Amino acid sequence: MDGAAVLIIHNHEISLNRPRPSGGNPRFRGQDPRKPNSNVRINEDIRVPEIRVVDEDGQMLGIMSPRKAQQIANERGLDLVEIAPQAAPPVCKIIDFGKFRYEQQKREKLQKKSQHQQQLKEIRFNYDTDTHDFDFKTRHARGFLEDGHKVKGGVRFHGREIVHRQIGMELLGRFVAALEDISKVDQPIKVEGMNCTVILSPEKIKKKPAPAKEKSEKAESKEKADKQADKQTDNPS
Repeated sequence: MDGAAVLIIHNHEISLNRPRPSGGNPRFRGQDPRKPNSNVRINEDIRVPEIRVVDEDGQMLGIMSPRKAQQIANERGLDLVEIAPQAAPPVCKIIDFGKFRYEQQKREKLQKKSQHQQQLKEIRFNYDTDTHDFDFKTRHARGFLEDGHKVKGGVRFHGREIVHRQIGMELLGRFVAALEDISKVDQPIKVEGMNCTVILSPEKIKKKPAPAKEKSEKAESKEKADKQADKQTDNPS
């Protein structure tokens, strides 16, 4: 039957010459399970006439065809990864793709962390907040500022409490003073209706001026010796 191997079972023909999937790195068949949703081209996905190749140690191997570079990668049990597709010719690196993706994801997380969005956190006081509660809430505000957020301190007056607005303003003044080492006033203390508010923005920690260094014992001894020598010069025996 034209040389094809066929097994007949109960009038059903089953071909024994099953086609094998073509392409792909010998280390895996079909789609590489290590690169879900990745736009990075690797191995046989790199289809350009020539590429500039860097090995796993960062050494330049020169310009060659992707096929030759793939052979080198296969011999080392690694992948050929395109790292600079816009270059002329594109730059590819011989590296383990799993390790490459791990490092890439690590960089992306750090980038997202650095692009952290600033928020406005609110700290509320009563006009008659006691010292313990004031200190507790101020520590929370300090934490928000250290995380890069703005802080809105506010005192809410109820009914006739508005007659104590001066006390509320003084409380917010203490609040600002307690955080002046890591913040700056973004919006000064003001009274609007039944509320008294202030907004602080984070600022680099202000370093206190270093205290003047005391003279060392050696320097003091030298100074005393010099004075004694001067006296003997002025009053020779």
